[in-house]
Amino acid sequence: MQIDKVLIANRGEIACRIVATLRRLGIRSVAVYSDADASARHVHLADEAVRLGPAAAAQSYLNIEAILDAARRTGARAIHPGYGFLAENAAFAQACADAGIVFIGPRPDAIRTMGDKITAKLAVAERGVPTVPGVARAGLTDEDLMAASADVGYPLLIKPSAGGGGKGMHVVSSADELPGALAAARREAAASFGDDTLFLERYVQNPRHIEVQVLADAHGDVVHLGERECSLQRRHQKVIEEAPSPLLDAATRARIGEAACETARSVGYLGAGTVEFIVSADRPDEFFFMEMNTRLQVEHPVTEQVTGIDLVEQQLRIAAREPLSFGQDDVHVKGHSIEARVYAEDPQAGFLPTGGKVMSVRHPSGAGIRVDTALEDGLDVSSDYDPMLAKVIAWGPDRDEARRRLIRALDETAVFGVTTNVEFLRLLLQLPAVAQGDLDTGLIERELPGLRFAVPDATTFAEAALVLDARAPRTGDPWRRGDGWRLGPSAPRVYRLRAEGGSTATARLWGAGEGLEVAVDDDGRHPARIVVRDGLATVTVGGAARSFAVWTNGDEIETARAGAVFPIRVADAEHGAGEGQDERPHLESPMPGAVVLVPASEGARVEAGDPVVVVEAMKMEHVVRATIAGVVALHVAVGDQVSRGQTLATVAPDSPGEA
Repeated sequence: MQIDKVLIANRGEIACRIVATLRRLGIRSVAVYSDADASARHVHLADEAVRLGPAAAAQSYLNIEAILDAARRTGARAIHPGYGFLAENAAFAQACADAGIVFIGPRPDAIRTMGDKITAKLAVAERGVPTVPGVARAGLTDEDLMAASADVGYPLLIKPSAGGGGKGMHVVSSADELPGALAAARREAAASFGDDTLFLERYVQNPRHIEVQVLADAHGDVVHLGERECSLQRRHQKVIEEAPSPLLDAATRARIGEAACETARSVGYLGAGTVEFIVSADRPDEFFFMEMNTRLQVEHPVTEQVTGIDLVEQQLRIAAREPLSFGQDDVHVKGHSIEARVYAEDPQAGFLPTGGKVMSVRHPSGAGIRVDTALEDGLDVSSDYDPMLAKVIAWGPDRDEARRRLIRALDETAVFGVTTNVEFLRLLLQLPAVAQGDLDTGLIERELPGLRFAVPDATTFAEAALVLDARAPRTGDPWRRGDGWRLGPSAPRVYRLRAEGGSTATARLWGAGEGLEVAVDDDGRHPARIVVRDGLATVTVGGAARSFAVWTNGDEIETARAGAVFPIRVADAEHGAGEGQDERPHLESPMPGAVVLVPASEGARVEAGDPVVVVEAMKMEHVVRATIAGVVALHVAVGDQVSRGQTLATVAPDSPGEA
């Protein structure tokens, strides 16, 4: 079977990554998009693009009939689902088959079996694959689960049979906690997956998350491509992944790989899939099956880097009914690879999703560096979809070199206009436990309070002032030059600056060229030099030189340092720093999203801490509360779409002596 055109039923970085392989193989690509993604990178990278519908995923990327219609209209003989959305939807795989379109993935029955954790566990247990001790069968009531809990032992883990992402999972330490936890787990599972079936497993202490990549063709051949370590997680969501795992020895690596292949054989698997295991850090030779992901994984690039095998290409060849061109003995792991996921989120604000327009982006490069990305200048980052924007991946001959290369790559990554987690990723990779490979799924939660994020300092403000000054217009008329010229000694050029978060500084500059000097607040005058070219600034202050990415727009500037981005603007009367400024506290949206509730009324009096406006994004609600007592003036209404930092309301403080 020849596949000459593929429709990609996805968006973002994975759609862009699939286009790259299709182009290399000479296969034409068809992108699909929602109204929110009309100008997205994957749309203009593909050979053709078809609109699906409005921004809401249910009306676009989850609309099976619209996707099939797009394939028919463009003549695409195959559909690649990427990951997320419809990638593990058995009904979609069946609809493709019924329409005579090749689904680049496993058969519908394999998706159904592995999509239910209970049936999956029973299927692999019959093949001798070790599973976590527990009780798992359909139809278990709360009474059944409580009766079985003593045999499972405490602590135990309640898990929903459907879904993933940690939703509905509860760790229970004692029997008296179990009834309430079961009730909560059923509510959450029903709300998230429409299925409240639960089962129990022994809770593995100091758990590490190890997964194995498998490939299976239509001719009965199954191979594995080694394992990945995915233990660095936050709330059951992976953050950093690597291959191979620093935990396993050669014997365990061979055993877990064969267990993964047996898992694939248990359902007659076809294509690329990932078998996930849990391993106790205290017992690294003992592993248990958790689940199988019947699709390409977000973290597949680390496997590609250490094996040299393009997994998307293999998916295409298997879908075309070609046999695997290599056997297990032909697979060799070389070196080490680590991946960091770049999200539109603010780690310093509880990982709230962010968004807005990407004003400028700089991606890293260099030996061993790969970037899978949807980012480009001018991209509108919507709150309608998953906030992952890109993946930065580094390969090295050993784990430490791969880790150091990734840290350097994150240093060189700069996203201006949208807050991301790049600095958090960099700090995480520098932790001693991470450097030593001493990982577990609870590490991030333990270490997060101790991470020290950079804050704007005198150097930051000096650099910002120097860049703004270098960008300032100059004229030949000495009376209009704006560089401090006057009869007698030159006056300093003064920049009163305010960083995001509220810190301020006053920078003064004298002279130009070789005679340039800068002072910030009261730190004294220092000789300085600056060169700005192609979005990079090289600044020397007091003999210390540094290069960094920079973006400017009028009196706004953003500078990047070691993964941190500092938005700064000139603080003048127009922006609230001059005389007569508005002293009323402005309540700003912490994230882009929709106003779903306005508990306060226009002109009503509120107390400090009272809810004023509720904003929702990515199914997360954030309550914006009054910071002082006073009278509310609302700037938004229910249903309004708001951007991050937009003023939602102001509070006029009580007059002195007012009750």
